[in-house]
Order: sequence, then structure tokens, then C-alpha cells
Amino acid sequence: MRLYCLSNDLAKPCYVITFKGLRIMLDCGLTEQTVLNFLPLPFVQSVKLSNLPNWIPSREHDPQMDGELKECCSRIFVDSSPEFTPPMDKMMDFNEIDVILISNYLNMLALPYITENTGFKGKVYATEPTLQIGRFFLEELVEYIEVAPKACTASLWKDMLHLLPSPLCDAFRPKKWKTIFSLKDVHNSLAQVTIMGYDEKLDILGAFVATPVSSGYCLGSSNWVLSTAHEKICYVSGSSTLTTHPRPINQTALKHADVLIMTGLTQAPTVNPDTKLGELCMNVALTIRNNGSALIPCYPSGVVYDLFECLTQNLENAGLNNVPMFFISPVADSSLAYSNILAEWLSSAKQNKVYLPDDPFPHAFYLRNSKLKHYKHVFSDGFSKDFRQPCVVFCGHPSLRFGDAVHFIEMWGNNSNNSIIFTEPDFPYLQVLAPFQPLAMKAFYCPIDTSLNYQQANKLIKELKPSVLVIPEAYTKPHPSAPNLFIEQPDKKIITFKCGEIIRLPLKRKLDRVYITAEMAMKIVPRDVGNGFSVSTVTGLLQVKDKVHNIHPCCEKTAEQQASGNGKVLPPTREEILNNIKYEYGTLDVDMLMKRLVQDGITNIKMERNNSALTLHLVNEDTTIKFDENETHIVCGGKQSLRLKLRDTLLKCLQSF
Repeated sequence: MRLYCLSNDLAKPCYVITFKGLRIMLDCGLTEQTVLNFLPLPFVQSVKLSNLPNWIPSREHDPQMDGELKECCSRIFVDSSPEFTPPMDKMMDFNEIDVILISNYLNMLALPYITENTGFKGKVYATEPTLQIGRFFLEELVEYIEVAPKACTASLWKDMLHLLPSPLCDAFRPKKWKTIFSLKDVHNSLAQVTIMGYDEKLDILGAFVATPVSSGYCLGSSNWVLSTAHEKICYVSGSSTLTTHPRPINQTALKHADVLIMTGLTQAPTVNPDTKLGELCMNVALTIRNNGSALIPCYPSGVVYDLFECLTQNLENAGLNNVPMFFISPVADSSLAYSNILAEWLSSAKQNKVYLPDDPFPHAFYLRNSKLKHYKHVFSDGFSKDFRQPCVVFCGHPSLRFGDAVHFIEMWGNNSNNSIIFTEPDFPYLQVLAPFQPLAMKAFYCPIDTSLNYQQANKLIKELKPSVLVIPEAYTKPHPSAPNLFIEQPDKKIITFKCGEIIRLPLKRKLDRVYITAEMAMKIVPRDVGNGFSVSTVTGLLQVKDKVHNIHPCCEKTAEQQASGNGKVLPPTREEILNNIKYEYGTLDVDMLMKRLVQDGITNIKMERNNSALTLHLVNEDTTIKFDENETHIVCGGKQSLRLKLRDTLLKCLQSF
């Protein structure tokens, strides 16, 4: 078994494991950090962004590249449609992938790059919330970029990396970056996804039984268990042991794996999510009291549900319950409505509200009472009429390179009473704000990441007790901001890997399950061989199809087939010979052998015992028969006919089947 690492982003993994000719892709995360190298896409032309000066290299200047790079506050940006990093396609042709298993909606955003225009013929599996919320993310991403298109695409700068300043000169494989896919590609790709439920068994071409189990991270998120009759592989990605709105993690299903692949640990290991949630609420309240408005760049699902609930309660406790909250996203309506019909995927506390009956999420109540209002865009009908300040706005994209958040930065950026609060850990907030500098509005970094931190991961590994642990190499090294944070090396074996590596996993199949047909089973006649064991021979045709082994009866010759055209009998087939073979067992009865030898006319026999060995001397025949514990030797000086006669006599004294 081999593992291929196709992603350089630990938080957006993509792996392929190969086993017995089968290729299984685990997640297909999309690296979005590359968009930070590009200028934002405002809905209306920005005077500031339009007037940024061109950046020109000091040497080897190519006039055709003029206008591709812009300079803002000593930082260089690409003036073009943003580009993303899909999984590496040179290590593994996507048309060779048999199955894709998705852990959560954050790890499936590269799916259109893999399934469309690549010859992909495999199958994709995910839970229902993963599919539906993943659809929201993809549709929002495409619409944000398509609603503010760029006139041309910049590409010449990629040939001059050695002349560019940091961070562009350090860009990872920029020639492999891709512009966003189309909405048609999104729909075609998602149409290939098959929905699965927690603990549902999926047979993967006879090689594995795949089972999604709850990971506790987000709605519908799952860890995958790949099992056979003799092996167990667990893939843990994007998991959480905290108590939030999704169903809790299922640890029992992950225990005692032969191989445990763990990835997707927290991107903010030095902070506590609860603490940062409290800071967010405090900063919003201070902003409102200063007669300012708060902007919270967010995704259309996930942590934003908890923010609605926590922030509303805190504003009410602070006496600011009349402050309007706006949720702006092309999929806002669908996301809010869908979250309230997912009872089976929620924690028990949320499920109990459904049976009262009550809304599992309070934002349904806020919507009915106009405490929370949602719109597709800032230019949607009715928004300008309802909009008033101070207020709290939730909108995308967290990168601030496209979406409605760009418009609010342009509108609020010059007022120091306003604030922008970052909760998503996917993007370094200082790099996010770089093209908008100088910026007067206050910026707060309150990353809320509920995925496993290093302490929780170490505790989980000890409880799961895998035989072999497989993790990214970076997890075994001290974290840059906290030297004491890393995955400990317990007594068990640890295998590490890096982006672009192919590693061999210590999983070699020694046994396999074989099925026999009912017709074959009827022909089996077990023979008791003592000590509670029964044995029987099986002679048939072994068929291997889709990794499943079946034994079928051999085709026996009919009477017509047994005779050839000239009347001669055909020689027996290999199957007929095998059917006539007998297998001897048990202990030799020496007294019976002596009697049979006398009946065959052999007399003058002398017996000699030496420890566990027995020797019979046939004096008149000048022959010796030696019996050891596990073998018999007949020494008769070249008398072949006598040797065969003695062999047949000896076999008659043993039991056989």
C-alpha cells in the first residue's frame, strides 16, 4: 500500500492511497491562499485600486508585462482574476482515480478540477450535508468572481519569479494555478456525488468496506474507516472533540486501526476558540458603542451559525438588542433554511429542540423577528432600504479579494470607529488587509477553529491505539509560535510525509476471504481428524473479479465428451486428477502394517526402536522402512515395483480424506 500526498496545505488535504490496483482519493481540498497575491475585485470601480502604480523590475524588463503587477504600500499584487492551487495532477492522473471519499464540505472545493475535463470515471461519496453545504460554498465562490470579472488574465509574471520581491518570488508552482471553474462544472461535478449516512457500509470494488463515522467538526463531517476481513485503515481529517452544534465524534469506530492517517489539525493551535468567541463579542459591543459598524468576513455556513447565536445574546445582555445584523451571501437564503432541517446530523441538544418542536438554530427565530436579515448582495433589492448603521455585517469572502466584503472595506475603511473582525483561520489577516492599506478602521483577529489542537490530538491517539500512525512531517516539529506544541512520538510506529511524497505504508495483505458457491458447499464432506477439527478437500475453479474471490465447481465431462471422435478415451483432466487425490493423516498403526505385510507374503521382519524413530528391516527383501515423526523412508536398493507395493500397503494403514 502506498500513500500519495497531492496538497501542500495541511488544512486542505488531498491524498491518494493505492492497494491491490485500487486508487482511493481521500479529500480534495482547494488551496485558496494564492488569491492573496491578487488585487481585490470590487463590484464597482475603485479609484484607489485603479490608480495603483505599475511595478516594473529593475532589470530584464518585458514591456508586455506592464500592468500585470501593481504596487501598494511596498507590496506587489497581480492585477488579474484570482487563481487557486488544485491538487497536484502530475503525481497521479485523475482519470485513474476509482473512488473519492470526502470528509467535510471544506475539503471538497477542488472537486470540479478533478472530475471535469480530466477523463475522471470514478465515484464520489459524501454525506448529505457535505454535499449540500459544499454546493453553497462552490456556488458562492463562482458567483463572487464572475460578478466582477477582469478584462484579461495576467500570466507573463510567472516566467520572471526570480526578479520579483517576496512573497511572489516564493510562490509554490504558480504555473499550476488555475482560474475558477464555471457554475456548469460545479453542477456536473456534484451530480457525480453519491450520498451516504453515518455508519453506512460501502463496498469498494471488493477491496475495502468504507464507512463514514461522525468527526464532530461541522455538519455532516466524517472520518472514514476502510476495513477488510483482516485489516483496518482509519482516515481522521477535520475532527473535533469539543461540544458544538454537529454530532459528536465517534471514537469507538476508530480504535485499534492497523494504520491511522491523521491530518486537518487546527490552524490556530495557540488560542482557545471559546476565548476568541468572547473577544469577538466584546469587540463588536465596543464598536457599536463607539457608533461604528462591525464587518465579519465569513463563509456561508459553519462557525457563522454559532456567531449568530452567541453575538445576539451578548448584544442583548449589553443592552444593544436593537442593533441590526445582516447576512449577505448569494446562498444566504439556502444556507439558513437548510441548516434547520438537519436534525439527524446535529448534537443531541440541538436534536431535542426539533422534537419540542422548536428550531434547532436560533437564527430562524431572529429571521422571523427581523433581528437578522439576509440578502444575496449589497445591490440586491431591499437592502439599501433596510440598511442602517451602526450594524453588524456577515459576508464573504474571508480573503477580502472578492465578494461583498470588498465593498464594505471600501465604504467603511476610512472611519476609525468601524472595525473588521476576522474569525476564519484560513488566511493571515495582515496579508488579507495589505491591498487596502492605509486603513483607518480597526482590525481584530479572533480565529475560531474547533478542529483538534495538538493536546487533543495526542490524547486521541493514545485512546485510539493504532498500530501505525501516519501524519504530515510538520506535525512532529514544534509549532513556530509555540515550541511545546507538536504530535508526540509514542511507542507506536510513526510514518511522516511531505507534499509531493509517495510513502509505503506497512500494510501487506497476508490473508484474503474466499467465497464458495452453494453447489460447492453441498459437495463438502468434512472428516473428523481429532482434537475438535474437521477437514475436507475443495476442488474447483477460483474466480477473482472486482477483488472478490469465488470458488465455482469445475465443469465435469459428459459421457459424449469423455470419448473422442475415433472412440479413444480422452486423458483425465487436471480437475479429475485432483478430485482423486487423497490426503493421509493420523498416527501409523504398526501392528496393522505388520499384519498386512505378512498377508502380502513378506516374512522375517525385524523391528527396531530408537527414541521416536521406528525401523522395520525386511530381511529377505533386503529392504528397510524408516518411520520418523513427520516422514517415512523406504530404502529398497532400486527395486521400484517393491517400493510401490510397500507404499500402497503403508497408505492403507492410515486414515485419509
